[in-house]
Amino acid sequence: MRINVIKIGNSQGVFIPRPFLDQIGIKDDVEIEVDKNRIIITPIFDSVPRAGWENEFKAMAKKFDDKLIIGKDIVSHSWDNEEWEW
Repeated sequence: MRINVIKIGNSQGVFIPRPFLDQIGIKDDVEIEVDKNRIIITPIFDSVPRAGWENEFKAMAKKFDDKLIIGKDIVSHSWDNEEWEW
């Protein structure tokens, strides 16, 4: 698709068609960067740490895929044999 660059205040810009924004998931803020001769626009999704985890855990529980994977057995590794130096 070819579109024109237009004047927007003291800057220039392009209008991005709604179907493009919907397809990529852009709703609010974006990150923009230049890579060689390309402008890359990336959606910024909810920046809350662990956003969406609750729903994922619920989905796991429904599939009985939320069993504890760490047992009561002590796991030992060769690096535990010597004192660590920092």
